[in-house]
Amino acid sequence: MKKGNMLIAQSGGPSMVINQSLVGAVLAARELKAVGKIYGALHGIQGILDERFVDLRKESRKTLEAVANTPSSALGSVRRKPTPEDCQSIFKVLRKLEVRYFFYIGGNDSAETVHIINEEAVREEYAIGCFHIPKTIDNDLRENDHTPGYGSAARFVACAVKGDDLDNRALGGVKIDVIMGRNAGFLTAAAALARQEEDDGPHLIYLPERPFSVEGFVKDVKAAVKRYGRCVVAVSEGIADQDGTPILAKFTQEVDSHGNVQLSGTGALGDLLAKVVKEQAGIKRVRADTFGYLQRSFPGIASATDALEARLVGVAAVEAAVSDEVSSGSVAIRRKATKKYGVEFAVIPLRLVAKETRRMPDAFINKAGNHVTQAFLDYARPLVGVLPPCARLGQLREG
Repeated sequence: MKKGNMLIAQSGGPSMVINQSLVGAVLAARELKAVGKIYGALHGIQGILDERFVDLRKESRKTLEAVANTPSSALGSVRRKPTPEDCQSIFKVLRKLEVRYFFYIGGNDSAETVHIINEEAVREEYAIGCFHIPKTIDNDLRENDHTPGYGSAARFVACAVKGDDLDNRALGGVKIDVIMGRNAGFLTAAAALARQEEDDGPHLIYLPERPFSVEGFVKDVKAAVKRYGRCVVAVSEGIADQDGTPILAKFTQEVDSHGNVQLSGTGALGDLLAKVVKEQAGIKRVRADTFGYLQRSFPGIASATDALEARLVGVAAVEAAVSDEVSSGSVAIRRKATKKYGVEFAVIPLRLVAKETRRMPDAFINKAGNHVTQAFLDYARPLVGVLPPCARLGQLREG
């Protein structure tokens, strides 16, 4: 590809390590003669349409490294699906800026955006490399073993539930934690990493991959309280009934630009489940929390593995863009088939990642559909890292 300028942007929900990908790509590009100016678009494709850019060559390495370790989207984000008219406007801006390398950091909806722009570029015979850099705390991108952002959000969930379990152990009753996850339960499942001993919570975990039954839920909670004297529950915001209708969809009609029902930002599901337990299980002390957006951009808790891999996918995207092997694609993380944890990166066609998502494998969910298996714990531990240790008094432990 001829020498040209580069444009990079961020899209979708922020994460704790999304800026690692941004900085990885920018620093890699700054070392290449094939890349001229490096533009950062503010608020994704909206920034391209509005022609709002920052010059990322002017930022010092010290500043970029500090940004890399800062949560949330440094360039700002957006949730907007481009129309054909948008694409035409975007091309006009890209041509004016002489952009030959376009990178978009985000999840499956962002991959769809890159795919749409790339298809339009092909039809217009506009020579530009379009690359998707993966990011999603939901961990639901197809063709990936896992995605940047997941390990850190999973670490937050595991630590938060560990603390919640200690709180519940002290005061008793039932505690319900609602965790992000529309169609995939990977993030909610990470709550299981909080368990150190057999009686630790979460005692129950409910995921979107299994139909949710109110009657079964009440029965499970009562059984856990009988066994442990208390109960901590982790539940995905996207749990759905037998027909596949999200439980929360019955309480909201709000959708985003990609047509997805808005599940986050409300405590309705937790309140509903707490009310059900109080009324049908006869338990007085029932509390519910919705972790919500805290899971995405919490400072100081990022997984070291996640941060490193997020940096490397940004580098891999730039290396692929300037090579002669591919002109577009999405960077995917593949786990090596070795005893010691390791990964490698591959560039795959955008259409394989765009829009559609994956779900938790059956092998990761227990037969009863209310917890996870050892296979999931083995999968998730390297991504999350070692959690802060907690202890209890010997007499109480033995009792």
